[in-house]
Amino acid sequence: MKKLASYLKRYTKESILAPLFKLLEVVFDLMVPLVVARMINIGVAGNDRGYMVRCFLILILMALLGLAASITAQFFAAKASTGFAADLRQAVFDHIQGFSFTELDTLGADTMITRLTDDINQVQTGVNMGLRLLLRSPFVVFGAMIMAFTIDVSCAWVFAVVIPLLFVAVFAIMLSSIPLYRKAQSALDRVTCLTRENLTGVRVIRAFCREDHSVREFDESSQALTKLNEFVGKISALLNPLTYVLINLAAVVLIDRAAIRVNIGSIAQGDVVALNNYMLQITVELIKLASLIITLTKSMACAGRVAGVLEQPTSMTYPEKNAQPRENGDEAVRFDRVNFTYRNAGAPSLTDISFCAGKGQTVGIIGGTGSGKSTLISLIPRFYDAASGTVCLDGCNVKEYTQQALCRKVAVVQQRSVLFQGTIRDNLRWGNENASDEELWQALEVAQAREIVEGKEGQLDFRLEQGGRNLSGGQKQRLSIARALVKKPEILILDDSSSALDFATDAALRSAIHGLGGGVTTFLVSQRIACIRQADQILVLDNGSLAGVGTHEELLESCGLYQEIFDSQFPGEREKKEGNV
Repeated sequence: MKKLASYLKRYTKESILAPLFKLLEVVFDLMVPLVVARMINIGVAGNDRGYMVRCFLILILMALLGLAASITAQFFAAKASTGFAADLRQAVFDHIQGFSFTELDTLGADTMITRLTDDINQVQTGVNMGLRLLLRSPFVVFGAMIMAFTIDVSCAWVFAVVIPLLFVAVFAIMLSSIPLYRKAQSALDRVTCLTRENLTGVRVIRAFCREDHSVREFDESSQALTKLNEFVGKISALLNPLTYVLINLAAVVLIDRAAIRVNIGSIAQGDVVALNNYMLQITVELIKLASLIITLTKSMACAGRVAGVLEQPTSMTYPEKNAQPRENGDEAVRFDRVNFTYRNAGAPSLTDISFCAGKGQTVGIIGGTGSGKSTLISLIPRFYDAASGTVCLDGCNVKEYTQQALCRKVAVVQQRSVLFQGTIRDNLRWGNENASDEELWQALEVAQAREIVEGKEGQLDFRLEQGGRNLSGGQKQRLSIARALVKKPEILILDDSSSALDFATDAALRSAIHGLGGGVTTFLVSQRIACIRQADQILVLDNGSLAGVGTHEELLESCGLYQEIFDSQFPGEREKKEGNV
């Protein structure tokens, strides 16, 4: 919580002025019953119309001053809360950007979205209401009691007795409700997560005719949330009736004592009206205080979750200075006895991986699902850090490179293509902000995406929808490859990024990439042997271990797993070849 409070320091002036102006508003509110009492005691009793007019004008003036103070307080509170929320949201977003894939996997995208949106919005509401009402309500309650003592001590003792009783009743109900509100917030998180999951996967749900199951699952979660909210509501609903009962009893006692005091001439009738007004002010403020406590309870729960993200340390750090490449001949990438295990995973994903890729080589990676292909190539751009062993680029450990240098050196195209809202030009320039249109068209040519862009209205200025929804899967993959090529990387990683392409386009793409100059080292991850058979070196993975390393012909002779994969994709071809020999 202290970490979150630090983001409010920038708005210290606003955080002080907002409650001060609220207190000024309270002063005017507390003066109103006294003016009304004098109007009754002097103006009405003496039939002094001039005095009543003057009192009326004073009331209007105090109302205007109170309104001005209230608006000013709300302005400063809104400025502090919105600025605080904006700074906090930016800080959380910046902190998330520094996470390694390990932290991203642990927290989950849904959780982080909820923290950045719903939770921070709730914290903002709590700060806003806290600055405006946290001091106002207690000040009105105790101020009204003090003002009552200035009118008549005997009657004011009713206030001194009922106010502690009201506070006990309010806080007893609220303390019993706080844990339930926290449970309700957790239940709301589950409903939100389920909603996002079902809406994201709606096509899959319909494809498997699981609509009824999804509706039933959502209904169960929603009903659980509803029942919990109803239970909390029933407890909280006791607050108003209990408050009104105590206030009404106090009012009866107050009027009875005040009537006696009026009869004996100790106080005037206007003083009774003032005392009753002060009692009503206390009632209103206690109800406001109860609502404020509910809001602050929710805000504190949300603040705890936001603070949890900020307090989550990143497992990955980068040096301030870049590594100097060492004399290593033609070596581009080297894995030396690398082991890796995902956080909270029961078994290692990579075990004792060692190989070397030369500059300008094409390295194919193949294996069954879950064999560790994507994990292996994720260690090269340092999405994850190896648990043991070393991953070297140009003879230097990847941990010796700055993040910017590593990003310039390595380009990754993942299986799931991600494009962003904006023009095609904007998306392609993610690889190089200063790239010319000529360089963009060259990258599109290599990625077999030139005809895609030429067929769009505006070509490079064609606007993509969020996630590239107005493109097909194959088109998105080719544009993603072009974006990576614009970087002109030394190491290009294609993680099954041609899976949505037809064979002819895939072959043309591989041929174009193979023809790239500049000594680009290419890693091709694929389930299809046809995509990697021309590679200079092929890595065969099996349950996180290297089952074979070599060329296509060498692996057909020496690697049993590779033979099985080949026979499954090209049945009878190997026997036919052996027969011809």
